[in-house]
Amino acid sequence: MSERSVSRKKQEKRWYTVHAPEQFDRAELGSTPADEPEKVLDRTIETTLGDLTDNASENNTKLTFKITDVGSDAAYTEFVKHELTRDYLRSLVRRGASKIDAYVTVLTTDDYRVQIQPVAFTTKKADHSQERAIRETMVDIVEEAAAERTFEELIDSVVEGRLSSAIYGEAKTIYPLRRVEIKKATLEARPEEVAAEEEAAVDVDEEDVDVAADEDDEE
Repeated sequence: MSERSVSRKKQEKRWYTVHAPEQFDRAELGSTPADEPEKVLDRTIETTLGDLTDNASENNTKLTFKITDVGSDAAYTEFVKHELTRDYLRSLVRRGASKIDAYVTVLTTDDYRVQIQPVAFTTKKADHSQERAIRETMVDIVEEAAAERTFEELIDSVVEGRLSSAIYGEAKTIYPLRRVEIKKATLEARPEEVAAEEEAAVDVDEEDVDVAADEDDEE
């Protein structure tokens, strides 16, 4: 390919301004180039909550968005992940204290499947039964939160710290806690994907029923 052809190809690329979802006030996340709009779709953009809020104290929270729609010169995203930085999580660990993790997969009221990973840090070393009780409490509160909220509302409660505060308030009665955080929140499936999986599962179940019926007839 000649230098002129390469230069022309570069000139044909257009830059698209990438915007956060509406729940993050359509904040600008940066820009991305492409020679065709379709090539912008599914690209992911990572930023920090501090960048979105102009608050450096929130730079320990990473947010990942995926481009799902493209306009003439703009690209629009959906939320896919909230995650605390490793350095921040390490700073919360104390010798002689307990770190209690939980992994909860939930379905919101509008049928988004999300995995939430809360983590609790105790003031001193808790015993196994106390750690188990705290973990069960974290799971219960996350499940209750999802059962009452849409996807957007659940993510808002994670990002704004309300979900971790609710866990802290309940779990500290089991054993003194120093801090509770939502370590990670990840979008696992959208409503249409969840519906397709459920439909596939029903089809499999019906096939099993048909096979069992055939076997009974043979007997």
